[in-house]
Amino acid sequence: MKRIGLLLLVFVLVGALVAGCGAPAKKKIVIGLDDHFAPMGFRDDKNNLVGFDIDMAKEAGKRLNMDVEFKPIDWNSKEVELNSKRIDMIWNGLSVTEKRKENILFSKPYMAGQHVIVVLANSPIKSKADLAGKIVATQEGSSTVDAILKEPQIANSMKELKKYPDNVVTFIDLKAGRLDAIVIDEISARYYITKKSKETDVYKILNDKFPSSLMAVGLRKSDTELQGQLQKVLDDMKKDGTSAKISKEWFGEDLVL
Repeated sequence: MKRIGLLLLVFVLVGALVAGCGAPAKKKIVIGLDDHFAPMGFRDDKNNLVGFDIDMAKEAGKRLNMDVEFKPIDWNSKEVELNSKRIDMIWNGLSVTEKRKENILFSKPYMAGQHVIVVLANSPIKSKADLAGKIVATQEGSSTVDAILKEPQIANSMKELKKYPDNVVTFIDLKAGRLDAIVIDEISARYYITKKSKETDVYKILNDKFPSSLMAVGLRKSDTELQGQLQKVLDDMKKDGTSAKISKEWFGEDLVL
């Protein structure tokens, strides 16, 4: 009897080993983000990570059969985080620039972003020219810095261009009178003013804008195979209406390119 029991145990162990070999563990991708960048990726009132890009990445992960982990990073160090392999993708309203292309492999752009000027509702500032002699803020390491510097006459006329680690603090300092204006992407500005702070009577967005940019997912230069897999998934999500549905949930309309 003991011998029969031992044989049964061996069969069970071998069967479990074979089953395990037939079902390899799912791969994991680590996505780096600025967790204060509403509505693309940010923390809600319960400290959960939510946002348009969060939902897009989760859906893409399902279709790639990969587990997705989101890792908040210092946005100014995003390329270091990517190339040191602490993260596998940057997916958080990342704008495509020529400088970034030197170190980052991009997906096809999925959304366009305008860079706008936000001031207090009673501000005398009406245009970019009025930023002369003023203290202006933007996020450090963001594409808004590049957009401002593309117009050196405007940039050089400012009293100071202050660079903050995230956009939320810029709104607080603007309201407190420590800043004269903010330059930020339009989607984030409108979300903060109407949804986050709900202070539509405190801030206003000027019609005069800085050059726009395109947003894409960033990967390591060597990850061409993963880029191809991801792009197919993004194309499929666009084709079957999934990305449009996610966009409408966050923005009220389909903004996906």
